[in-house]
Amino acid sequence: MLLVSQNAGNYDITLPNDAVFRINLAWCNNINELEEKLSNNKKSDFFIDLPVGRIKPPNNRYTLDDMISIIKAHSNVKFFAVSNVESKNDLIEFLEKLPNSVNIVPKIESPNAVQNIDEICNALKTEKKMIMLDHDDLFSSIIRNKDNKDSFQNYIKKLVDYCQENNIALLRTVGVVFSDDEKRITQYEK
Repeated sequence: MLLVSQNAGNYDITLPNDAVFRINLAWCNNINELEEKLSNNKKSDFFIDLPVGRIKPPNNRYTLDDMISIIKAHSNVKFFAVSNVESKNDLIEFLEKLPNSVNIVPKIESPNAVQNIDEICNALKTEKKMIMLDHDDLFSSIIRNKDNKDSFQNYIKKLVDYCQENNIALLRTVGVVFSDDEKRITQYEK
């Protein structure tokens, strides 16, 4: 899967037809902006990323209840990422409320999540399961817990091995797009 930031739409970039647009709700100033992005790109599949427990800016906050009707109204929402998943309990609300057509994607951001990866993946309902790794947050969690920073590579290897052995797609960051014409500063705060 090629997962591309919603911000790529701001540039004259030709993307492959099978690219999936990721909307990180931390960067959406309001629910109407989400609705507009989905409506303006009806031919594209979407991956919505709901930050849960986010403390760094931007820090726009929404609940699943804030957006459930929009998700149900847009069949092009194919994936829904949930941040800071550390156990299957963190997924219960999403498993209960999201339509079965939406693939829930747990974001792995801590050593606890890596340790509980089997429990997390077994809770997912879709046939093709996937998880998303946030390398930066995993490393920050290791440092914050005063764990040995050399354990970072071991956690990555454990996760990669688990996903390969269990036919689970592992979404990882592959580079970032930088631009010198970005002028917005307001999206860092609601």
